Amino acid sequence: MSSARLVEGSPTAAGARIAIAAARFNDFIVSSLLEGAQAAWVARGGVLEKLDVVRVPGAFELPAVARKLISVGRYDAIVALGAVIRGGTPHFEFVAGECARGLMQLSVESGVPVIFGVLTVDTVDQAIERAAVRAGNKGGEALETALEMVSLFSAIEA
Repeated sequence: MSSARLVEGSPTAAGARIAIAAARFNDFIVSSLLEGAQAAWVARGGVLEKLDVVRVPGAFELPAVARKLISVGRYDAIVALGAVIRGGTPHFEFVAGECARGLMQLSVESGVPVIFGVLTVDTVDQAIERAAVRAGNKGGEALETALEMVSLFSAIEA
């Protein structure tokens, strides 16, 4: 019995055009996510000078800048990095929810992968753990996801 054709992507930077949109709010966390993403880019064969990083004020602004990056037609995928840490007000739910919804909607509607590398955590300690540069860095994971999606889309189109 023959098997179905399997289509998968691989996280390689070869030929990929990626932009990272990174929030400045909670920069003590986001800078570590960004460092992890850049390290993953280099580890997967990318050259830092070919990786574009755009800084935005906060996570709430990520969908708008991701939309702008997609509109220029230069990028195969966008990685959105940020950190939303729960506080004592409902602000967390609004920022985290609208950021996630906006990025997902943009990805689906545009056909360009927009990767959600925004930490939504209860505590600073949780954020620090997820932004660890040595292991488990969610920024690096988001970048690798973007590369895999670019490769997958290319394989689907082939």
